[in-house]
Amino acid sequence: MKEAATRAAKSNRDDGGDVEKAKKAIGARPECFRSTAVEIFYVLTCTMAIGMQALLVGSVTVITSFIGAELDMTQAEITWMVASSSLACGAFLLFFGRLTDLMGRKTIFVASLFIFAVLNLGAGFAKNGITLDVMTGLMGLMSASAVPPAIGSLGSTYDRPSKRKNYAFACFSAGNPLGYVFGTVFSGVATQLFGWRASFWLLAMIYLVTTIVAIFTVPADTTAKLSLSVETLKRFDVVGALLTIGGIGMFTGALSLGDTAPEGWKTPYVLVLLIVGFALMVLFALWELHYPHPLVPMWVWRDRNFTLLLLIMSIGLGVFSSALFWVTLYIQRFWTGSALHVAAYVLPAAVSGILANIFAGMLLHKIPGKWIMGASCCIYTVAFILLGCNRHSTGYWPFIFPALSIITWAADLQFNVVNMYILSSLPSEQQGIAGGIFQTVSRLGSAIGFGITTALYDSITVPKSGYYANDPSVKFAGLYWFGCGMSFLTVCMVPFLSVGTQGNEEKDSDERMHEQSDER
Repeated sequence: MKEAATRAAKSNRDDGGDVEKAKKAIGARPECFRSTAVEIFYVLTCTMAIGMQALLVGSVTVITSFIGAELDMTQAEITWMVASSSLACGAFLLFFGRLTDLMGRKTIFVASLFIFAVLNLGAGFAKNGITLDVMTGLMGLMSASAVPPAIGSLGSTYDRPSKRKNYAFACFSAGNPLGYVFGTVFSGVATQLFGWRASFWLLAMIYLVTTIVAIFTVPADTTAKLSLSVETLKRFDVVGALLTIGGIGMFTGALSLGDTAPEGWKTPYVLVLLIVGFALMVLFALWELHYPHPLVPMWVWRDRNFTLLLLIMSIGLGVFSSALFWVTLYIQRFWTGSALHVAAYVLPAAVSGILANIFAGMLLHKIPGKWIMGASCCIYTVAFILLGCNRHSTGYWPFIFPALSIITWAADLQFNVVNMYILSSLPSEQQGIAGGIFQTVSRLGSAIGFGITTALYDSITVPKSGYYANDPSVKFAGLYWFGCGMSFLTVCMVPFLSVGTQGNEEKDSDERMHEQSDER
């Protein structure tokens, strides 16, 4: 009996030791969560926040024809359903990033989710195109206000490198690239069953539930908040905020309007918006260099990895997001008018995206970020080669299916590596602006990519001979070959990176903070 008791005690000690080793290997659960279930729901809530804009764009893209026909919308009104939300989101991200850091995260986060749900509910009852355009623009504004507090909250909650942080951010990073795909799937099913209005009502229900979950799972703010005063306004950098809102708003607005303007890109107001917007962004950069409380801490750009990672990711997202749009349009135009069928065609992208984020969460601490970025750039290149080889006569399976099955891997892997690096580059009290920088560059990349591909699409003519002889799909193929060239350009940038593994040891954080001090 005595020997049995001794063996049992030893077994218990061994089991306890194994549990402790497992906890140490993964990382301890943040103390602000009373259980792992609460932690999981919190991460999912943040994921829904970063996916707001992508879900909206994906949902609207597959139902534009149905909405336009029922509401008798002009082509310009249809274009602005997507453009208004993208413009508002991109222009106000840095503004809300700074506001979040100064005034607190949870209140802004929860309010944004709730208002987004209400706006979707209202959009489902829209009686004309102008109303719907205004509603989607306001939804984009709520997306801009939700993302920085979500990223800032995650960054401060998981403030030390660990595998647990990798898992959380892998889930979170899935929101943006996968949002578009799931938006098309959800919208396709809802429209097929109940009509296009149900797509907005479905988003309203999803985000109402997300709001309720956020109230109970998002940790209370622990960072210092500032009261409204003259000093607070100085620290907020009002001039910088106005410059970035005006600059990014005009620039992305011009890119959105160029396709539908009376004289295309030569239309005077398009050129004025483009030039003035770019000038304001340059002026913003100069202002930030000299203002004592800048909206964006300019010293971070001295970090070569920081700058190169954002450049590579913005180019990748620019061609990725536009490719998904053009593939969806191609399917609608040549194969099916059914929203449900379109959703089925793009479903492989959603499945592969989920697998990519699982892979990222498990291996970010084992594989250097430089290798992951290199692999993702190569995947982009291969995917665009496959899409470029597609002709109207080849059908879905030879090229489009394998391309959709791998292209989301590239976007998700890059999103994970860059997101983790950017958040580790700024202190906890500036995690909101870190998220604002990350998302603003992403949105600009997507807007520029869409603007360029739209201009290219209008300029491509159908050849009389060769591989694409008399094939109307050549206009789409030209865009994919452009994407291939841009992807190969990012491959050439990767050798200049020196990003190692992420989430290995706490000393990684100490080394990173030491590097930040040197840069400043």
